[in-house]
Amino acid sequence: MSIHLKATPKEGVYERRQWSPYIDNGGSVLAVAGKSFVVIAGDKRMSYGYSIASRNVTKIATLTDGCVLASAGMQAERHTLHKVLKAKATMFENTHRKQMSAHSMAQCLSNTLYHKRFFPYYTFNVLAGLDEKGAGSVWGYDAIGSYERVPYVVNGSGSALATSILDNQVLFKTQPQNKRDLTLEETVNLVKDVFTCISERDIYTGDSCEIYVITKDGIKHEDFVLKKD
Repeated sequence: MSIHLKATPKEGVYERRQWSPYIDNGGSVLAVAGKSFVVIAGDKRMSYGYSIASRNVTKIATLTDGCVLASAGMQAERHTLHKVLKAKATMFENTHRKQMSAHSMAQCLSNTLYHKRFFPYYTFNVLAGLDEKGAGSVWGYDAIGSYERVPYVVNGSGSALATSILDNQVLFKTQPQNKRDLTLEETVNLVKDVFTCISERDIYTGDSCEIYVITKDGIKHEDFVLKKD
């Protein structure tokens, strides 16, 4: 929304005052898929400009027993989106007497974001779960629902800092001769290292990191302490 205000006739200049309904509360989210597991994580800092509004705000929502969503961007929009998706997941379960699969949830999220494309949810999402064969699945999204299944994805203020690390340590793009599948323990440790690196250089990521591990046995959760300055 823009309001044009003419100063005075003789000055012949215009002053533009702008207002936006969106703010970026910062933070980073990522997910890494394995052969039979997936790890998804997000930090808990919520910023406003150069101020820290809270050090304990989750960016992650558990949608089903095997599907987890992490969202960077605006906190109010994130909260609304997570509430809408949880409601859709509950309605699906009540109607069909089963939980929505990870692939179905990925499409549902895309449809939900695209439906709001003219006034989008200001969120940048990462969805993780297990596919029908039990393999780890990760989907990355833009704000209006375009999505892709990928081996790993990072969204948020620290994405540029983390992506190159995962390029090297997950797909071994700079060392193809050493390429191998990471174990669950190695993947969790890698995620911790990535968030440690991000928090060293991104002022909008820090305080602590939530890590969710999804396997055929369910979802496990742990917190990992980051820098608080």
